[in-house]
Amino acid sequence: MAEHRTMQRGALLDAARSLLSEGGTDALTFPALAERTGLARSSVYEYFRSRAAVVEELCTVDFPVWAAEVEAAMAGVGAPEAKVEAYVRTQLALVGDRRHRAVVAISASELDAGAREQIRAAHGGLIAMIVEALADLGHERPRLAAMLVQGMVDSAVRRIELGAAETPTEVAETTVAMVLRGVHP
Repeated sequence: MAEHRTMQRGALLDAARSLLSEGGTDALTFPALAERTGLARSSVYEYFRSRAAVVEELCTVDFPVWAAEVEAAMAGVGAPEAKVEAYVRTQLALVGDRRHRAVVAISASELDAGAREQIRAAHGGLIAMIVEALADLGHERPRLAAMLVQGMVDSAVRRIELGAAETPTEVAETTVAMVLRGVHP
């Protein structure tokens, strides 16, 4: 029974990712989740009490996976500048991933305080990864610099998500170049 519930919960989260990446937060409804998973609408409520609960669960499940990919890329290089580059490139490479598209859709929506705090904490974890590399480069205020680097990454993500005239590769290369020039004090 527990295994069945775990599988159903996983199916609901996968359906939620699909709905969010296809249609944004407006598409994430309990009737749509029920339809995607073949469950009765009332059954969806057995797993999640609200849309916000679905969002919080997605954050709990997906952010650590995404952060682990960024962390692994940074661990695979040695020099602080290479760590900064890996930090930027990995996040931009994840833009096409359904987990990331769902997170972007979630971030753009009106969420309750719990879900917003979960997203803030996850982003804080990402920023913490790059602070040491920026300190090693000689920044007097590495946390501030890290937040500004993340701001550039977030802007590049939005540019890619919009399907701008530039290709994702062009956006990534320009962002990496700007960040690397800017991280030297």
